[in-house]
Amino acid sequence: MKAFEPGPDPVADDFPARPPDPALEEAVRTLLRRIGEDAAREGLARTPRRVSDTLRFLTSGYGIDVDAVINGAVYREDVDEMVVVKDIELYSLCEHHVLPFFGKCHVAYLPKGRVIGLSKVPRIVDAFARRLQVQERLTVQIARAIESHLKPVGVGVVIEASHLCMMMRGVEKQNSKAITSCMLGRFRSDEKTRAEFLNLIAPR
Repeated sequence: MKAFEPGPDPVADDFPARPPDPALEEAVRTLLRRIGEDAAREGLARTPRRVSDTLRFLTSGYGIDVDAVINGAVYREDVDEMVVVKDIELYSLCEHHVLPFFGKCHVAYLPKGRVIGLSKVPRIVDAFARRLQVQERLTVQIARAIESHLKPVGVGVVIEASHLCMMMRGVEKQNSKAITSCMLGRFRSDEKTRAEFLNLIAPR
């Protein structure tokens, strides 16, 4: 039987066009063969390219410079009240099993004469989430980045996420969630500040 030879993909690509990565595509073909599949059959013929593109997108954070993300969007403002950006959608890959974890990130800071453009906060989250990660480290990286660029009075970050490595394999607990936090400055030292933040992000 003649091996299926794929032509142009009739389905629109999920990700922007980018140069192929033949070595990564071949690694995916090898993986498919090792699990007992025919990597040349019609349903899998385009899979190596799709998986390669997907992995490069989901790990694109390695090539992102947080300074470039912020791009000067830090402004002098005479404000000192808490700024909160809550329910930021978050998608990442567990570095232990390369399975997704996903959920929400909540970020707060107490300005000290400087604020950041609100759209930059989710971009900072994505810059670190689009890497192989553990949730604990991701939480700290986001908080430290905000602290480094704004020098605020305090920073608080909370992530709540579901991990497919717990849901699909291992303990197989579909309803479990992991919650991690990083509190810096006044969010760590002042219970009232911390409580205000946690109250603001609580489900309504």
